[in-house]
Amino acid sequence: MAQTKENIVMFPFMAQGHINPFLSLARRIEKANKYIITFVNTPLNIKKLRSSLPQNSSIHLIELPFSSLDFGLPPNTENVESLPDHLFYNFFQASLSLKPHFGKLISNLINQQNGQKPMCIISDMLLGWCEEIAQEFGIYQAMFISSSGFASACYYSLWMNLPHQSTDSDEFMLPDFPEGSTIHVTQMEEVLRAADGTDIASVFLREELFCHWGKADGILFNTVEEIDKTGLMYFRRKFGRKVWPIGPVILSPGSQARTGRDFGISQEECKNWLDEKPSCSVLYVSFGSQYTLSASNMIQLAMALEGCGKNFIWVVRPPLCSDSNSELKANAWLPEGFEERIKESGCGLLVCKWAPQVDILSHKSLSAFLSHCGWNSAIESLSHGVPMIGWPLVADQFYNVKFLEEQIGACVEVARGRSCEVFHEELVAKIEMVMNETEKGKEMRKKAWEVKEIIDNAIKDEENFKGSSMETMDQFLDAALKLNGENKGETPN
Repeated sequence: MAQTKENIVMFPFMAQGHINPFLSLARRIEKANKYIITFVNTPLNIKKLRSSLPQNSSIHLIELPFSSLDFGLPPNTENVESLPDHLFYNFFQASLSLKPHFGKLISNLINQQNGQKPMCIISDMLLGWCEEIAQEFGIYQAMFISSSGFASACYYSLWMNLPHQSTDSDEFMLPDFPEGSTIHVTQMEEVLRAADGTDIASVFLREELFCHWGKADGILFNTVEEIDKTGLMYFRRKFGRKVWPIGPVILSPGSQARTGRDFGISQEECKNWLDEKPSCSVLYVSFGSQYTLSASNMIQLAMALEGCGKNFIWVVRPPLCSDSNSELKANAWLPEGFEERIKESGCGLLVCKWAPQVDILSHKSLSAFLSHCGWNSAIESLSHGVPMIGWPLVADQFYNVKFLEEQIGACVEVARGRSCEVFHEELVAKIEMVMNETEKGKEMRKKAWEVKEIIDNAIKDEENFKGSSMETMDQFLDAALKLNGENKGETPN
């Protein structure tokens, strides 16, 4: 009689920057052909995922009911993409409504399997309450943090300690993370800078989110041990829990066409344009799926891209404070005649909405990446040996840039924040420093390539050799299987 496969339940937060690494992790686990994977989310996100998976995928997609209107959100809002800042906490509050539905789902899964519990629950760092559901049913639960260990340590420490409230200085140390060096107030988003412990953001993050982190059975990180030891050590020390660096889990080149994205350009068109450019000559510019620049900074960036004389691909999204759901026409937000001039010269490619990022970063003509340095983008860039020009906008992005610049050496910061005052001359200087054969530029490229080789080794999975991240993944699954075996039959009344 064939042995029943163990079930792994995966539940990402409703944001593309969280869903994508979860999906990549699910596909990695699926390759082993040893487990049933139950992938949980809200109906509209599941619909997109269903269209993105290969027809032969064994990943089971399960919907949880969700009503955005009950929380003052626009109709059919099931993802933070294009959500205005002032509605973020409405969305976070709405995510709490999923708790009873998720508990019912786990109960139903157990009943359907004649009392056999899922082997483990892998839940998002922004869905901390999943820990309570897992504990109720006696199921091993791992929290998946899709950011770097270093940036997560800085962000967690800042919110939990609010050290900027205890000093008049613009620079200060993190009391429980001195390895993080000094933090400057400009490396804090406005809501964090204003936090005093009694504000809505502090109360929500501390009582509904961070309080659960230390209770998880283990923490998965989308990072590599060899490059992120400092941040990983913080969480091992802080929580006394297993910390499993299993990254990077990213999409492979050519696979993005199946992610349900509404691309502003086809992969073929993008590749053809890149094929015409010399090796290591193109700057890729993108600020991720959620955030954008101010209108004035978009103008300055456009002037810099035109002024530096480099080839570039720019993923253009509506500027800060505009209607991000409106139909975007790039030339509505850019200098007069800009689009026509770069098209005529052939040096620039403007892409509205989205581009096949991994395909671009893996192309031989790519030289550098001007990025907000969200961790998904950063780890994709490092995985292909591409140095970065960092322009962090919010949240942990400031500390990713700090990590990439100060500890790894593969990034240089060009600006800080969404509405900071930036001049195109400063942008040109940084672009030329990285892309030209300057000593700094060559050193950054060397560091990026060294990290690429570390990452390549970490995710090797060969007959006679497993990289550190692949071994760690096996250790995590073994730990979950062992605990599940010890707890079999112990379902709640």
